[in-house]
Amino acid sequence: MARFKLTIEYDGRPFVGWQRQANGLSVQQALEEAIFKFCGEDVRTTAAGRTDAGVHAAGQVAHVDIARPTLPDTVRDAVNQHLKPLPIAILEAELVDDGFNARMSAVQRAYRYRIVNRRAPLALEAGRAWQVMRPLDAAAMHAAAQHLVGHHDFTSFRAAECQAKSPVKTIDRLDVIRRGDAVEIEAEARSFLHHQIRNIAGTLKLVGEGKRPPGWVAEALAARDRAAAGPTAPPDGLCFLWVRYIAA
Repeated sequence: MARFKLTIEYDGRPFVGWQRQANGLSVQQALEEAIFKFCGEDVRTTAAGRTDAGVHAAGQVAHVDIARPTLPDTVRDAVNQHLKPLPIAILEAELVDDGFNARMSAVQRAYRYRIVNRRAPLALEAGRAWQVMRPLDAAAMHAAAQHLVGHHDFTSFRAAECQAKSPVKTIDRLDVIRRGDAVEIEAEARSFLHHQIRNIAGTLKLVGEGKRPPGWVAEALAARDRAAAGPTAPPDGLCFLWVRYIAA
């Protein structure tokens, strides 16, 4: 039995999320079925993060145990062949120690939330970005975001159905950067709460539109009440960028 670390990208639009569910096709199910077609083994994959329906990934990481003797490049190429035409691709497959766990061994995760700030409709990025027509002040959004950096109780930015044992998390970096028509929110932390980034994005949008001052975000955080912060941004703009491990 060999354990493989898989680095995966996918377009989240056709899927109900990463995790297997009864109400539709998930990324996990599609991947496990493709592995079965390759090696005839019923496997279970473990991912670094369980992305929601419609959320994308540029560098999701999962691990899987395969009994059939095989090379990493063969796993990558064969499983990719069986994944067609679904918008999922294994970018890299690596042999790792049995102690490696894609979720538990992770020490840092990064997400990006992309907003396209223009009046013209999205022709190329529909479903891959949140379109906001009202002009956004990215500098004000960045200033507001800095109130959320550090070790805090993020109850105000946590989904009601979040299963995390504690709302306390540490955000190591939260930057808002304008690149032409795009305003991108980049976040790094060891782990995140359910909907945390989307709730932050919806909150920062209100600041960018001038509906709230940057300091209001600190007040929303201190309230420890989901109703005190902004709305949940749509999944379209969220992308799981990468995972970092001490060793793999």
